[in-house]
Amino acid sequence: MSSDLPAPEAAPVDVSIVVPVRNEQDNVAPLIAEITAALDGRWPYEIIYVNDGSTDATPARLAELMQTRANLRRIDHAASSGQSAAVRTGVRNARGSIVATLDGDGQNNPAFLPNLISAIQDGGGRVGLAAGQRVGRKDTGFKKAQSKIANAVRNAILKDGTRDTGCGLKAFPRDVFLSMPYFDGLHRFLPALVRREGFDIAYVDVTDRPRHSGVSNYGFFDRLWIGIMDLAGVWWLIRRKRTTPVATEFK
Repeated sequence: MSSDLPAPEAAPVDVSIVVPVRNEQDNVAPLIAEITAALDGRWPYEIIYVNDGSTDATPARLAELMQTRANLRRIDHAASSGQSAAVRTGVRNARGSIVATLDGDGQNNPAFLPNLISAIQDGGGRVGLAAGQRVGRKDTGFKKAQSKIANAVRNAILKDGTRDTGCGLKAFPRDVFLSMPYFDGLHRFLPALVRREGFDIAYVDVTDRPRHSGVSNYGFFDRLWIGIMDLAGVWWLIRRKRTTPVATEFK
């Protein structure tokens, strides 16, 4: 895996779309087609797929599509490192000053990407995150109950004012994301950390839909206890935040 940026002669872009993906061979082509339909003619953009250690035909599908889509990039993790790591890899390699993310399973509708990106552009430098908030979720009742409880606990402790941090549809300035402390699970705590840095958050209602194909590769129970520890860590970070001193250099 390389963290080097593309060659300088590559066409400039304003927006980078980052898609973390693992074993989603049947969802790659339909989702890329939808992203293209949503963004063509709006901004110069690139699509970065971070292949997080897939063992199916996901890399081959991406390689085929890259032959006909000049703005499609693929970055491979040698082994699966998790969704947060995949998002961070994509953001670090992004060439756009604005980055938008969405899940690779097709449940996030790319039609909402323009609203998220515009919220950052229109924020006058004050908005550090545009967060999708799902309505009409298509998950099972058990999974929705899990999310409701988790969001309630998180909001009670962190007071981030966000009812749904699990939605993969997000947009943010690249430099804001990279300025935050990185840890596994960061993507689930972006609202609290963005507020910690003094930025506003824009909320955009988005509709959920069933995944195109396959099953979830980033589960709930494999991150439950880690998530509890992360929650404690983020609470500590917020409590330890101090005002940045105003500094002036005299020459």
